[in-house]
Amino acid sequence: MKKTRVKFCGLKRIEDIFAANELRPDYAGFVFWEKSSRNVSEQEAKELGRALLPDIKKVGVFVDEDPGRVAALLTDGIIDIAQLHGHEDEEYISKLRSLAEGACVIKAFVIKSKEDLERAGNSSADYLLLDSGKGTGQTFNWELIREAEFDKPFFLAGGLGAENVAEAIDKLSPYAVDVSSGIETDGVKDPDKMRQFMGEIL
Repeated sequence: MKKTRVKFCGLKRIEDIFAANELRPDYAGFVFWEKSSRNVSEQEAKELGRALLPDIKKVGVFVDEDPGRVAALLTDGIIDIAQLHGHEDEEYISKLRSLAEGACVIKAFVIKSKEDLERAGNSSADYLLLDSGKGTGQTFNWELIREAEFDKPFFLAGGLGAENVAEAIDKLSPYAVDVSSGIETDGVKDPDKMRQFMGEIL
């Protein structure tokens, strides 16, 4: 069985990149949402991405961003994948793919009910991201996912850390786990917590 993939999200300092290069997650997330404390500019993301190992995929995280800007970041190679956390609908995803041919899309869904899971399952995105909300750091009712059947891979996010990620993988068998605040101390990425998290991945 393939090892569960890992995404470190909200990287914004060169020290974060050095830690990621040492630990080799599959994905590194750069947040392009101005209201986030982890927000980075295009230039910062470009410089951080240059320092990142080439086999770690660069994911841009957006909230209701203009699709033209997202497409430009994809086309310019600043990011490899677009992760959408707002109200982006099927029309938005279609437009993004028309602007950036072959665009890979992760669509995030806040899961609070079976209806939310059904909505997620109908998405045309390449991957789903199942979360408790935008960076809340809280888990949600995992039993909802256990009862669902998806025909596409999903990232599990929300409240994950070294103390519970192994349980999450065992119960839900996600394609990938996504962590941000769970590998931070006082709002800053903590290399020791990043290392502990990776040590728990099955």
